[in-house]
Amino acid sequence: MLRLLAEHVKEDLSFHPRSSHLTTRWHVHVAGHDWEFLCTGPKFWDVRMDCGGGGAVDLVMHIYGLNFKAAAKLLKDMGL
Repeated sequence: MLRLLAEHVKEDLSFHPRSSHLTTRWHVHVAGHDWEFLCTGPKFWDVRMDCGGGGAVDLVMHIYGLNFKAAAKLLKDMGL
């Protein structure tokens, strides 16, 4: 999902999670901003802003500063 929204996405292969072995760290560049996310399944945590959410709509709302309706429309328009 991040790959479809971002200009640049890179998984940090040197990351070793402390709790869930399923957690991965991603460095992302979207809309002129750099982000660092921890992802476990559909849940994400923005390391730099110390907040997170779950699912595609929450992620789009967070990255683009949109409300629910606008984020859902963006995803729909992208065919997601």
